[in-house]
Amino acid sequence: MGYKVLVADDEKEIRNLLRLYLENGSFEVVEAEDGLETLAKIREDKPDICLLDIMMPGLDGLRVVQEIRKESNIPIMIISAKTADAERILGLDLGADDYICKPFNPLEVTARVRSAIRRFYDLGAGVSGGRNLKVSDLELDTESCTLKKGSETIELTSVEYKIMELFMTHPGKVFTKQQIYECGWGDEYVVADNNIMVSISKLRTKLDSDPSRYIKTLRGLGYRMEKA
Repeated sequence: MGYKVLVADDEKEIRNLLRLYLENGSFEVVEAEDGLETLAKIREDKPDICLLDIMMPGLDGLRVVQEIRKESNIPIMIISAKTADAERILGLDLGADDYICKPFNPLEVTARVRSAIRRFYDLGAGVSGGRNLKVSDLELDTESCTLKKGSETIELTSVEYKIMELFMTHPGKVFTKQQIYECGWGDEYVVADNNIMVSISKLRTKLDSDPSRYIKTLRGLGYRMEKA
């Protein structure tokens, strides 16, 4: 088996379905059926990615996302029957990297898991050769995948990391929404996808109290990172 996937859902049928397809895709699978067990599995089994339902007993999935983000930046993919845009945006805003609505295609979920792992572990940790990227008072360590502002460490999700790496590799360059989406999510761009807006907004909040200090919006064009 290869990378380890934690499947957290209170429905046994869902866990069994995902286990079948993920193991066929050469992933190792561990399971949890409630929020508290999910957190315990994160600490004990140290999965490489977490697939997480929202409506679970004990501790709901959104609270679980918040707790995971206090100690880990592993990719988190929410799989939920809650399909409203507000729920999706909230999940991403709290730190999830992807959001898939039920009912889902298990082959698509497996493909998205593979994409997230490639993005975070294979590309994120290795492609830059361990060099540090510096823009103004920001420094991105591409080996440990950590961002610092002065002496302060800023916690990033895997998507946020890839977006920052894109911006900091090319400060001053304007990137379209399509370029940002394909870099951050590794998928074909979906017009009017709110994930970009949410992730950029979250990044700005983490970077500075002035939302436009580092990342500028160019209406009709895209976004760029200021050189200084």
